[in-house]
Amino acid sequence: MRNLAVVGAQWGDEGKGKVVDLLCERFDVVARFQGGPNAGHTVKFGETCHALHHVPSGVFRPDVRIVIGNGTVLDLARLLEELEGLRSAGIDLTGRLFISDRAHVILPMMKELDAIQEDAAGTGGKIGTTLRGIGPTYQAKAARIGLRLGEALKEDTLADRIANILSGPLGNQLRQVDNAGQADAVAIAKDTAAMAGRLKPYIADTALLLNQWSDDGLGILFEGAQGTLLDVDHGSYPFVTSSNTVTGGLCGGLGIAPTLLSGVLGVFKAYTTRVGSGPMPTELEDGPDGFGQKLRDRGHEYGTTTGRPRRCGWFDGVAAWYAHRLNRFESACITLLDVLDDFDHILICTGYTLDGDPITGFPSCAADAERIEPVYETLPGWKIDTTGIRKWEDLPANAIAYLDRLSDVVGVEIGMVGVGPDRTQSIIRPGSSLAARLK
Repeated sequence: MRNLAVVGAQWGDEGKGKVVDLLCERFDVVARFQGGPNAGHTVKFGETCHALHHVPSGVFRPDVRIVIGNGTVLDLARLLEELEGLRSAGIDLTGRLFISDRAHVILPMMKELDAIQEDAAGTGGKIGTTLRGIGPTYQAKAARIGLRLGEALKEDTLADRIANILSGPLGNQLRQVDNAGQADAVAIAKDTAAMAGRLKPYIADTALLLNQWSDDGLGILFEGAQGTLLDVDHGSYPFVTSSNTVTGGLCGGLGIAPTLLSGVLGVFKAYTTRVGSGPMPTELEDGPDGFGQKLRDRGHEYGTTTGRPRRCGWFDGVAAWYAHRLNRFESACITLLDVLDDFDHILICTGYTLDGDPITGFPSCAADAERIEPVYETLPGWKIDTTGIRKWEDLPANAIAYLDRLSDVVGVEIGMVGVGPDRTQSIIRPGSSLAARLK
C-alpha cells in the first residue's frame, strides 16, 4: 500500500503545489478532496509558472490521472477557463481528468451572497473570505438544497432545482442580492447546463474509480487545499474555511476508507503566513523596514487566488505541533527555507502564554487566541544563499540546526526541504522515512 496524503500544516499557502508536483511522478493518481477556487497552487518549472485553483498539481505529469473529488465545490466558468489554459499550454487532459459527479456547483448568486455575508459581519467579524462563493455553496450543501455536478447535466429539471435554491432556507439572504428575488432560474439553468455539458467527458463517479484503482494496485497521492489551521472544526474558528482540511477530511471528500492511506506528509513554510482575518500569534506587525515586510518581500507573499499581501511572522511551533497532533504526519516538508537566507537571527515560537499563564495547544475560542503571547527562542542565521544547494549535507550548519530545532518543536522528522520555487529546488533528507518511501 503506497498511498500518501500531502496536507498543509499552517494557514495555507505552504507550497503544497510544488511538493505534489515533485512527488507525483512516483504515483499513478493525484486526487484533491476539498475546497474550491478559493485555494491556489503555484507550480514553477523551468521558465514556466502555472497558477491552479481547481485542478490538482499533478496535472503537469503526463502519465498521472487527476481526480477532483466530491468534497470540492466548483465554479464551472473558472474551471473551464483553467482547463483551457492548460490545453493552451500543451497539457493533454484526455482520459486523465476525472471530476466527481457529486461535487457541488457554485452558482452565480452564491458569489454575491458571499460578499453580502462578509459585509454584514462588520469590521471585527469579517472572515477575510476570497468572495468566490465557497461558504454559501457549502451552506447550501449542508442545508441539502445544493446542486451537484451530475444534476447540472439534467437541463429538463435544472430550472426547478435552482428555483428551489432561490426560495429555500437561504432565500432571505439571497433576496438581498440584486434582483435575486426575480432571478431567472431558467436562464441560470441554461448557462449552467451548457457549462456542465462541456465538462461531461470528465464527469464520473470518482469514489468508485479511486477504490477500483486502489484494488488494482495503483498508487494514489491525496492533495489537500488550504491548511490545517483553516479546518472548519479544528482551525482558528470562526476565521476558517468551510471544509475539513485535515487528513481525515479526505475520506469523506473522496469516498475512500482510512485504511487505504499509508502515510501523511505535512507541508510547513520555514516561517508563518496567513491571508485574511483571525488570530496569528507570531505575526510581525511592523513597518516597511521590519522583519515582517522583509519576509513578505523575500517570499513574494501575495495570494495566488486574491493577490492580497499575506500576513507574515516567525515559525509558530505551537500551532505546528497542534497540526501534527491532528494529522499525525509521518514526515514534514519545510518550504521556502531560502527566504531566511538573509537574516542575522531567526526566531521560533516554542510556547504560548494566555493572560500570563502557559497554555498547551491552540485555544478553541478566537477571543482567547487573539490574546496569546508567543514565547520565542532565538537561533543564529546563516547568511548564505541556499537556492543552488541540492544535498542535505551541503546546507549551512546553522540552517541544519534550525531545521533540527523545528523537528524537535513539532515532533516530526523533516524529510524534505525547499530552497526555491522550482520543482528542482528540493532536497530529500537521506535516511528519512520519506526518502525510504520514495525509493
